[in-house]
Amino acid sequence: FAEGYSYQVVGRKLNQSAILQKGKDGQLRTAAIVDPNEDNESQKISKDTLAKVDGGQPVAVWASANRIEAFTAIDRGAGVYLYAARSSDSLALSQWERAQSVRRAYDVLTSRARTLQLRFNLALFFVSLALVWFAIWFALRLADRQVKPLTELVSAAHKVGAGNFDVRVEGREGADEIGLLNRAFNQMTAQIDQQTKALVLANRQLDERRAFTEAVLESVTAGIISVDRRGRVLLMNSSAQELLLGRIGPAPVGLVLGEVSPQLASMIEAGISGGIVHYRKDGEMLTLAAKIAPATTGHVITFEDITRQLIDQRQAAWSDVARRIAHEIKNPLTPIQLATERLNRRYRRQIEQDGELFDELTSTIIRQVGDLRKMVDEFSSFARLPKPVFRQEDAVDLVRQAMFLQEVAKPHIQFHFATAGEVVPQIACDRHQFGQAMTNVLKNATEAVEARAKDAEPDYRARIVVTVSADAQRLSVSIADNGIGLPENSERIVEPYVTTREKGTGLGLAIVNKIVEEHGGEMLFAANDGGGTVVTLVFARDPGAESEAAE
Repeated sequence: FAEGYSYQVVGRKLNQSAILQKGKDGQLRTAAIVDPNEDNESQKISKDTLAKVDGGQPVAVWASANRIEAFTAIDRGAGVYLYAARSSDSLALSQWERAQSVRRAYDVLTSRARTLQLRFNLALFFVSLALVWFAIWFALRLADRQVKPLTELVSAAHKVGAGNFDVRVEGREGADEIGLLNRAFNQMTAQIDQQTKALVLANRQLDERRAFTEAVLESVTAGIISVDRRGRVLLMNSSAQELLLGRIGPAPVGLVLGEVSPQLASMIEAGISGGIVHYRKDGEMLTLAAKIAPATTGHVITFEDITRQLIDQRQAAWSDVARRIAHEIKNPLTPIQLATERLNRRYRRQIEQDGELFDELTSTIIRQVGDLRKMVDEFSSFARLPKPVFRQEDAVDLVRQAMFLQEVAKPHIQFHFATAGEVVPQIACDRHQFGQAMTNVLKNATEAVEARAKDAEPDYRARIVVTVSADAQRLSVSIADNGIGLPENSERIVEPYVTTREKGTGLGLAIVNKIVEEHGGEMLFAANDGGGTVVTLVFARDPGAESEAAE
């Protein structure tokens, strides 16, 4: 091996060659060496060179001024390496250095070429990007210019859809398609604008007419109902709502007329053009005069509450009857009474037998004449109720005075007085008529509780509660008793000569109602909780002012 190894070293004109082995500590040790020139130069292998060869580099070469050295791995796994060195002359060295310089220049040019290529590629990329951006911008500008008329047309169409009919498309109006489209659009919007203004004007006129019609319908006192052919309500004014529904609010459009007033619905079904309808509202029987007229959509029904008119007519008729009766009866009453008293004085002493019977007969005649005189006085009071003289009075004091008279006369009845809130007692009234009305109502209340007491349970206590309440315009006096309650025909309770008492004339409540009406108020009746009646007298604070306003 040594001879062969030496032969190879000499034949290759190497100055030195060595086989090196790496120990466990990583240091290289010389295993064999051939040094034909006996230079005895050591083998200096750097750690970087060893690392490069161990990393897979086939040969590591380095040179100095006159020497070239090489290092390679024989067996990397065993850590065996080959080192070779060769000395060179000046010409070879200069060629070698020139080659090295050329190589370094080539490496520099290669590096610069890569840098220039990178720069060129970047410049080309940015120039291409700029060109693409410019092309896109130019295309968009060109497209916007071409699409702008259509965009304006679309925007104008949206404005027209939003209700702006004054919009017009400005711009191209040539012979091309866009110009033709613009002209057609402008003509369309002009026509729509004109028609819309005409429709708005017509709707305004219709609204004004409708508002006028509704104002007329709401102002009339008669109830008016419009129904379709199926009998469903199309229109109902406030008077009709108040009379039939007892409230005022939105018209019950779509409601079947038969559910509101079966009587009116039956008149339409029977084809009757008019008549009298009796309608019960809150326990009060109302009399309505109705007329039915056909319409294009169904029927129009007009009706008016004539209950008060009929009551006034009956009261006027009864007033005339009462005046005539009072005149015809009152004339012979005085002679009858005087004649009876004269008979009693002249013949009583002459009658020895049946004298007591004679006394009883004459006293009966005188007593009945007195009763007839009281009845005639009531007739006269009802027929010729004087016109009230209004003065400022203390209503609470007048009510207490009327109560005091009844408390003295009826001590077995519990009377209670109360006021609802703070009451301003001053009211313009006729003192005598106000007291008369209160006395009549309280008298009826005492008679009602006494009538119930006859058949009531042992623990029954007759009680009458008088409550006074007031606001800025009205003063109300409520008389609540726990007596026998309202009669069945309560709607006629204030009519003359309507009474439930055996010896009643039926004029008491009629006179009270007349007094209350003269004072600009009304008289209301309701059932009391637990039995009995609540009579409410409502007086206007200034009946003279209300009378002038009504006139």
